[in-house]
Amino acid sequence: MMLMHDQIRLELTTWLLPSLKELGAQVEERQIYNGFASTPDSKMGHLAFALFPFAKELKLNPAALAKSLSDKLQSSQAKPAFVEKAQNVGPYLNFTYSPGHLAQLIIPQVMDQSFFKRKISQDMPRTMIEYSQPNTHKEMHVGHMRNLCLGDALIRLHRYCNFDIVASTFPGDVGTHVAKCLWYFKNHNTETPPKERKGAWLGRLYTLAHNKLEDEKGTPQEDVNRKELTEILAQLEKKAGPFFDLWLETRQWSIDLMKEVYAWAGVEFDVWFWESEVDSDSVKLAREWQKKGLFIEDQGAVGADLKDYGLGFCLLIKSDGNGLYATKDVELARRKFQEKGIEKSLYIVDLRQSHHFKQVFKILELMGFKHAKDCFHLAYDFVELPDGAMSSRKGNIVALQALIDNMVEKIKTDYLNRYQGEWSTDEIESTAQDVARGAIKYGMTRIDPLKKIVFDMTEWLKLDGESGPYLQYTYARIQSMKRKIQMSVQADYLTLTTPQEMELIRLLPQFNTVVAQACEQYRPNVLTSFLFDVARAFNSFYSECPVASAPSGQKEARLELALSAAQVIKEGLALLGIPVPQKM
Repeated sequence: MMLMHDQIRLELTTWLLPSLKELGAQVEERQIYNGFASTPDSKMGHLAFALFPFAKELKLNPAALAKSLSDKLQSSQAKPAFVEKAQNVGPYLNFTYSPGHLAQLIIPQVMDQSFFKRKISQDMPRTMIEYSQPNTHKEMHVGHMRNLCLGDALIRLHRYCNFDIVASTFPGDVGTHVAKCLWYFKNHNTETPPKERKGAWLGRLYTLAHNKLEDEKGTPQEDVNRKELTEILAQLEKKAGPFFDLWLETRQWSIDLMKEVYAWAGVEFDVWFWESEVDSDSVKLAREWQKKGLFIEDQGAVGADLKDYGLGFCLLIKSDGNGLYATKDVELARRKFQEKGIEKSLYIVDLRQSHHFKQVFKILELMGFKHAKDCFHLAYDFVELPDGAMSSRKGNIVALQALIDNMVEKIKTDYLNRYQGEWSTDEIESTAQDVARGAIKYGMTRIDPLKKIVFDMTEWLKLDGESGPYLQYTYARIQSMKRKIQMSVQADYLTLTTPQEMELIRLLPQFNTVVAQACEQYRPNVLTSFLFDVARAFNSFYSECPVASAPSGQKEARLELALSAAQVIKEGLALLGIPVPQKM
C-alpha cells in the first residue's frame, strides 16, 4: 500500500478535514490526500482540490461547496504556515504557497537528505521484474538498451518506494538462431575470432549465416543446410557432440559481452534464468498437465484451447516434441512462484508479445496458480534509426559497444578536450563515459513505453534540450557555484520572494509523489519530465536571481535553494541509473 508521505498534502489534509466534516461530508484522510492536483497555471494557485465527489454526496453545487469551504477555512486557526491563501475557483479550492515559508519547511529536509528517506509504501508483494532478455550468438544493439534502461529504472523506482524486488533476466541461449551461428562458424567462417569482444563478432557471423541460408533457399543446398541445422539442434538437446562443445565455448563469449554491457550500465541481476535450463523441464510440465486434461493433443501437437477466453489456441509442444516460448514461460513462472516465492511478476518485453503473455497468464490461471492474476506484461515499442527499423538478421543495427565508443569520442571532441591540461586524462574519460550514460539512459526512459523512440545521437547529447547531458550539466553548474560561493551567515528563507524562486521551491517537495506515480504507472518518463522541469526552473532562477552578489541571508538562502535543486536532480537521475559529474 502506498502511504500518505507528502508533508504538504498531509498538512493540507489535516486542515481541510474538520471543515469538510462540519459541512456534512463523510470523508477520510486518504480521500482528501488523493484529491489534490497541480493547477494548470500558477496564477490560479499552486495546488488545487476538486470538490466534485463531495458535492455529489452532499447534493450541492460544487462551486457553492467550494465557496462554503473557503469561508470556513478563513476562520480556521490551523492554517499551515506555508499557505499564503486558499480561494475558491469554480468547483475547486486552490492553495497558493508562501515561498519563504515553504522553503523553510522543505530546504532543510532536502539538504540533510531526510526528505529522501521517507517511507513511501508498506506491505508490498514480493515482486520480480524480468527484463533484458538478449539472445546469445547475436550482437547487442541500441534497441536492446530500451528494455535494459526501462527495467533498470523500474527496479530502482520500486526499491526507492520500499518494494521487495527481485531483478531477473532470461537470455535466449538455444534455438534456431544459435544453430545458424554455429553452422556458419564451423562450416563457412574463414576469420580468426578476435581477442576482444568475441560476443559482438558472433553477432556478425549470425548475420552472415542468415543471409547465406536465405541466398541458398530454392537450391539443392537448402535441404543439406536444413539437415545440418537439425543435427546441430539435436546435439544441443542431447548436450553432447562437437557442436555442443562449440556452443559451450561461444555461449560464454556472448555472456561476457552481456556482462560487459551490464557493468557499463550499472545493472545487476539477482537471478539469471537461462532458456537452455528451462527447455526440457517445460516440456515435462506441459506433458503432466496434458495427462490432467488441461492441454489437448491434435495431430501430435499439444496445446491449450483458449477460444472461450478470446485467446485462440496456444501451442505448447510441436509435433516433433519440442516446446515453444509459451511452454518455457509457463515453466519459468512456476519456478518464480514456487522456488523464488514471487507474489507479483512483471515482464518487460516488446509489444509484439502482448498476445503471447495474455495466453501464458490465462494458462497459469487455469493451472491454479493464485498469483497468475498478479502477472503483468509491460509492453514497449521499438527503437528505430532516423531511416527506419533495425534488424540483426539484415545487419542494419547500431552495435551497442560501437555506439558507446563513438558517443564517448564525440563527447570528448565536442565538449571535454578543451580541458586538456586543466583536467587529468582520467577525469576527461570518466566524465565522457558518465555523459554517454546520461544521454543513452535518459533518452531511453523519457518517452512513454508505448511510443516509438527514434535514436539520434546528436539530439541526445545536446546541452540545451530535454536530454540527460542537460540535467547533468545543470547539476555540475550548481556544484561549480557551490565551490565559488562561501556562506557566512544563516540562510534567511523569507527573502525568497521572486516568481523564479517560487517556481523552483514549489517543485522540490513533489519529488517523492512523482517517484511514487512513476512506480505505480510503470512509467519512468513521469520522473524524467519532472526532472527536466526542475532543471529548467533552476536555470530560469539562475539567470534572474543573482546569488553571489545577493545580500547576506538572501545569498545563503539562494545558494541552499540551488543546492536543493541539485540534490533533487541527483537523486532523480540515480533512479534512472544516471551518474552526475561534479564538473562538465
